[in-house]
Amino acid sequence: MLATPRRMMASHGYEKWAFTAAGDDDAPVYPDGCRDVLVIETQGGPPRIILTDHDLVPRQARLTAGTRITGFRLRPGSQLDPGVLDAIARQPGEAVNILAEARRDPEDLGDAIRALTRPGASLRSVAAAAGVSQRTLQRRFREFDLPAPDYWRLLARARSAAQRLASACTLADIAGESGYADQAHMTRECLRWFGATPASLRRDPRRLALISQPALGNWTGEQISTR
Repeated sequence: MLATPRRMMASHGYEKWAFTAAGDDDAPVYPDGCRDVLVIETQGGPPRIILTDHDLVPRQARLTAGTRITGFRLRPGSQLDPGVLDAIARQPGEAVNILAEARRDPEDLGDAIRALTRPGASLRSVAAAAGVSQRTLQRRFREFDLPAPDYWRLLARARSAAQRLASACTLADIAGESGYADQAHMTRECLRWFGATPASLRRDPRRLALISQPALGNWTGEQISTR
């Protein structure tokens, strides 16, 4: 997800957004538990269609002036039918309809991902609630090339903590409310996921706004949760 203002439009299984680069820019991208289908338009060439990977660490995306991006952020855990990117490349203007027909959301994995973002969640408790072994649940994530269960649990906790930074609560209180052992523990996790300490994030409203956009743990209509 790019650290730039964008227009979001909710749909059943994705969030549509649009952005145009006013100048050359290195935009930070943070892990959010989602994949995006990107329609990238630059001067002098046909649109490029890209499906992003799940980000495990923060990174920079290089944008050139005039680049136009229409993005479709998929619900955490969503899958796409083979050939969907080629279909969008042939008819970029029909991306909304193509995604509506080609997107698959494995119900059991969607439920497991949501459960992993809840307070006190663990691989053991989520597997038990689903009526499967921990190994079976881990295998289901691998079958769909999804990050391991702990990715979802730990990222959701970090995202929730970061979004609390806009409040007047102390960092120590936020750490405790978010399920961290102490403030130092929260600091290490924020550095891991966002490349910045909680104190520096608190001083950067633009970055906090980016982290607060719909994604893992606060998808449209879902409650932001902690460990």
